[in-house]
Amino acid sequence: MTEGVFGRHSGHEQVVFCHDEASGLKAIIGIYSTALGPALGGTRFYPYATEDAALDDVLALSKGMAYKNALAGLDLGGGKAVIIGDPNTLKSEALLRAYGRFVESLGGRYITACDMGTYVRDMDVVARETRHVTGRSPEDGGAGDSSVLTAFGVYQGMRASADQVWGVPELTGRRVGVAGVGKVGHILVGHLVEAGAHVVITDVAPGAVERTRAAYPEVEVVSDVDTMIGTELDVFAPCAMGGVLTDETVAALRARIVCGAANNQLAHPGVDKLLDDRGILFAPDYLVNAGGVIQVDDERHGFDFARAQRKTAAIFDTTKAVYELAKADGVPPAAAADRLAERRMTDVGRLRSILTV
Repeated sequence: MTEGVFGRHSGHEQVVFCHDEASGLKAIIGIYSTALGPALGGTRFYPYATEDAALDDVLALSKGMAYKNALAGLDLGGGKAVIIGDPNTLKSEALLRAYGRFVESLGGRYITACDMGTYVRDMDVVARETRHVTGRSPEDGGAGDSSVLTAFGVYQGMRASADQVWGVPELTGRRVGVAGVGKVGHILVGHLVEAGAHVVITDVAPGAVERTRAAYPEVEVVSDVDTMIGTELDVFAPCAMGGVLTDETVAALRARIVCGAANNQLAHPGVDKLLDDRGILFAPDYLVNAGGVIQVDDERHGFDFARAQRKTAAIFDTTKAVYELAKADGVPPAAAADRLAERRMTDVGRLRSILTV
């Protein structure tokens, strides 16, 4: 480690390092806040180059989940987990069950779900060792793939952004670039094609591009994200790894709106101001991609897809409210979203200190 762990997760309630030598499990669970309830957030399975990189990711993601859950109106705190390794070679029943035992050891402070590299069938295995898991298969009493409502929520945020920029909540005829057509991006492309948008896609995985082209042959393909960023677009939708919005990419970006599913799209604080200065409307990622967490939270109460979809559709109104606050306060939308989330964590979180008889 290049610096002290405590210094790196300032503000986090708890960070747990998990190791099971027999199964090869190396994982980190980060709990940012339980002010509104148990910390819910998915498990990312990824071949990080170093443990430092994995720690940085889980710290940023768990904080983002706290803000996401608060802004979505859920009675949940924020947490996240990462499993270090290639899921294509390392994942096994033994590893997932070992991970489930670590989740169970936290006594319900953390509730896990799917994320990049983990799937519904994996959560079914984790659930054999812990009650504190959601995003399971319908056959196991769960809500299934949360990518469905994640994509739907991003689409609603994109419609609200279009209304803000062009005065109508429609994407017909708009040129939309989707960077990353995995679980969420693929579904988002379907919404956009149905809406009459002209869709441009890219992905580092050729199979993901081929699958999307097979389903939607009318989409255009570009070679990489940098090419997409330099392409004339109306909307840029980052839907893969975070950190894509840097000083350099913002300077090269030719879209009017950024609205995508990826977490932590801003490479550092201040990038949102660069976007604002260039007249590019940024839809805060943790606001518009909250559909998945809405879906898995609904599973905890006996899943009803129609009910969860209605809650996710409200992302349109919340996005509009964020833009209105940003205009009133003279700040970028990311700062306005943070203020709304922090206000709810403070105001509602305070109620947990009130004793009941």
